[in-house]
Amino acid sequence: MKQIGILGGTFDPPHIGHLVIGNEVLDSLQLDEVRFMPNHVPPHKKKTLDVTDADRIAMLNYAIEGNEFFAIEKIEIERKGTSYTYDTIQLLRQREPDHAFSFIIGADMIEYLPKWHRIDELMKLIRFVGVKRPTYNEVTDYPITMVEIPEMLISSSKVREKVRNEKTVKYLLPEKVITYIEENDLYES
Repeated sequence: MKQIGILGGTFDPPHIGHLVIGNEVLDSLQLDEVRFMPNHVPPHKKKTLDVTDADRIAMLNYAIEGNEFFAIEKIEIERKGTSYTYDTIQLLRQREPDHAFSFIIGADMIEYLPKWHRIDELMKLIRFVGVKRPTYNEVTDYPITMVEIPEMLISSSKVREKVRNEKTVKYLLPEKVITYIEENDLYES
């Protein structure tokens, strides 16, 4: 049975922190693959309006380029509507019954788990993998497999703010993602 990690998010834009999380979980849990899954409409936050789903997919492609263990999972983009993890995992399990899925979340989402749509049913379908994130508490009543990662306080919202303010994002994003943002005038004020 193939072991697949799913790292969901807006990836608006995908940054080095996302890649580090994917790589550390892949290695720590000896997964076969980590899929980066951009959501269409996240239930807990707003998408930026100036970036399309196609932009986010293009940036993810550049971000994971060259890593044979990374892939993009487009199921939520293709499904449209609000991206509830329960619905997504149901579809993934139907589509790939011979795979075991681990859903990777940051400590910010661990605190939010009690509010997740159908969380008790979801816990029976997948393994949750939590990663530490500075300033967040990973204490929960839910069974979470924790993975240590280097602490990095990088967020897509801070990256967008830096781009809007014409500040450098070098080393926060892969070079090709920076080039894509510049060539497509994304996140400008």
